Amino acid sequence: MSEHKGIWVLAERTPENKIVGVTLELINAAKGMSQKLSGEEVGVLLMAGNGDVQLLVKELSEAGAQKVYLVQNENLQNYSTELYSKVAVEAINQKKPSIMLIGATTSGRDLAPRISARLNTGLTADCTGLDINEQGLLAATRPTFGGNLMATILCKVARPQMATVRPKVLPKAEPDYSNQAQVEQINVDLNPADIKVKVLECLNMCTSACKIEDAEIIVSGGRGIKNAEGFKVLEELAQALGGAVGASRACVDAGWRQHCDQVGQTGKTVCPKIYIACGISGAIQHLAGMSSSDVIIAINKDPEAPIFQMATYGIVGDLFEVVPALTAAIKNSQLTCSC
Repeated sequence: MSEHKGIWVLAERTPENKIVGVTLELINAAKGMSQKLSGEEVGVLLMAGNGDVQLLVKELSEAGAQKVYLVQNENLQNYSTELYSKVAVEAINQKKPSIMLIGATTSGRDLAPRISARLNTGLTADCTGLDINEQGLLAATRPTFGGNLMATILCKVARPQMATVRPKVLPKAEPDYSNQAQVEQINVDLNPADIKVKVLECLNMCTSACKIEDAEIIVSGGRGIKNAEGFKVLEELAQALGGAVGASRACVDAGWRQHCDQVGQTGKTVCPKIYIACGISGAIQHLAGMSSSDVIIAINKDPEAPIFQMATYGIVGDLFEVVPALTAAIKNSQLTCSC
């Protein structure tokens, strides 16, 4: 294990070939942890197609990466479970990082356990906090028992130490335009025969005008909305505020909203300036996805609803009366906020 040095972050790209936010958050966290490891290298593993990657490397460099380990191959243009796990494992075996951090996105949650299983190492999944303990080990913290407890997990007997981290729970650093990351090419032999599944087309199924993970204001609905039509009053309020519409898992399971709108432990973690919870009781799983919001406004008929314990401001009342009144007041005051 003494051969393993440095902290790696797995870079994730969008279908539009941009670096996702959680990658930048993890680089910032890795920078902080490297200071506790005598300045060990902060590296980023970037897998991409044969196109121009200069803008991707530039963004990773400005985020604080000291080195970008680049694997380019035409078969890596789109995410592939088989190929990405093969490349990551070979790159790790070649360079031997001590810590590997991956965003807990859809593809990250698919890829990370495959990498850890092939390397016979541990993986702490869905973390909300990272640190280096007194022994120099990665201390990965995650909620357990339905969010009632926080567990800090160590990997003492294998390398690399691995963790997936929820988006939006760690801060990004301000871009450092003076930082120049060194780029090192890693050659991996990829056999097209290994590709069992091919991506034919990428479709954006989320029709929301504003993605909830990027929104500064979110108006979210729960069971109290009653049906899909009930979300119209929330959409009107969100439009007046320049925000986005979110939903609890119950609403998504009922088919009232798409999964891309789901906030919570099995949905998206958000951190807006204002989170307005309408008809949401405040289940632990939902709170795990929005508790870090700057201001939480709860609207619920039940004065005993758990959401009021988390809320900055609470309104006890019928949301179908309160929300339209808020929308009208905001429109009259011409108060808007763009996200």
